[in-house]
Amino acid sequence: MEKPPPTRKRDRPPPLPAVETEEKKPYRGIRMRKWGKWVAEIREPNKRSRIWLGSYSTPVAAARAYDTAAFYLRGTMARLNFPDLIAGEEGGGGEMSAAEVRKKAIEVGAMVDEIESKARRGGGSGGGGECFEEKVDLNKVPEPEDSDWDD
Repeated sequence: MEKPPPTRKRDRPPPLPAVETEEKKPYRGIRMRKWGKWVAEIREPNKRSRIWLGSYSTPVAAARAYDTAAFYLRGTMARLNFPDLIAGEEGGGGEMSAAEVRKKAIEVGAMVDEIESKARRGGGSGGGGECFEEKVDLNKVPEPEDSDWDD
């Protein structure tokens, strides 16, 4: 009997598409842990290392942390989940160290996580960012609040 000729890669049919899972990743740079927490991380430009951006209870918070890091690492060329929330910001484009980027992203993610969590507990719609009725600059350092302790 005659053996069939060896197949070459270009002669093979294309692979079948992967079976879609019910839940796709809703945003760039995030994933869901088995126990339900959302985590964010980003690769440093021109390096193999990743910057850990934290663990959050909502996908929106993790996505905003990713957006903040992407903006500060890549500037206006960054592909963002919410480009309209960072439009017009100054800075970005590799001027900060990885530690500074991480700190800034975690601050933003924590603020958004708190807002999203409060909206869910308070009967708001939560997830997906619908609770933001006005654009809040989450990259701005918060001003200290006046305390009533000074009498």
